[in-house]
Amino acid sequence: MPKKTAKTPPAKSAAKAPKTKAAVKAPAKPAAAKVAPKAVAKPVAAKPAVAKPPVAKAPAPRVEEPKKVLTQRQGFKTNEFIVYPAHGVGQILAIEEQMIAGATLELFVINFIKDKMTLRVPTAKIANVGMRKLSDPALVKRALETLKGRARIKRTMWSRRAQEYEAKINSGDIVAIAEVVRDLYRSESQPEQSYSERQLYEAALDRLSREIAVVQHVTETEAVKEVEANLAKSPRRGAAKTEADAVADATAEGGDETDEDGDEDTLGAEDEAA
Repeated sequence: MPKKTAKTPPAKSAAKAPKTKAAVKAPAKPAAAKVAPKAVAKPVAAKPAVAKPPVAKAPAPRVEEPKKVLTQRQGFKTNEFIVYPAHGVGQILAIEEQMIAGATLELFVINFIKDKMTLRVPTAKIANVGMRKLSDPALVKRALETLKGRARIKRTMWSRRAQEYEAKINSGDIVAIAEVVRDLYRSESQPEQSYSERQLYEAALDRLSREIAVVQHVTETEAVKEVEANLAKSPRRGAAKTEADAVADATAEGGDETDEDGDEDTLGAEDEAA
């Protein structure tokens, strides 16, 4: 027979807690929240936009081509002494190329040591300015012989003669410059020169002595002494001429020159004073 299991009585439910009437409180009213006044935004004037300058890009480095070294142009070489009519004897220091107004020009760089001046002359313009090589020894000898001759002074106003002397000095012709030195030279026994005569004489003497010094490889002082020695051999001015000399002078010069400068010097001084 199967055994009957004893049924256990169901456990008593836990005692219920006594119900208490809780006081029901009314829910507290929330405090009125303080609302801060809204700030009124002021309209802000818009600033004009400033355009930023474009940033320039650095150019790519260029590889410079080596400059051509020029040593000779138009028959002239560097380190050569030349005669520039307006300034006298100078030396070519270099022949260089320069960009001028977008064009490439070849220039002679000429230094005038005594004047402390450097001049740049386009190689294509040397014929126009009259730049030339130094005179050869034979031409220098001819110029020295010119100094021994009789002075030729035209019977014209000093202002006109002065212009002719200046033209000869700036011509660059060594013989023409020697003629100016000869005509304006005054010995101690002769009347003194006026200021303008002295200025022209010294300018012509300077041009002549510089070229002689370079050609003969002597100093300028020695060249001046040689010039003055040849001038001392010229016939004394103001001395009486023979009739044959007077006829020869009139025939050679067309009768418009004289070698007697007593009256001519006075005329030159009066013209200058006027």
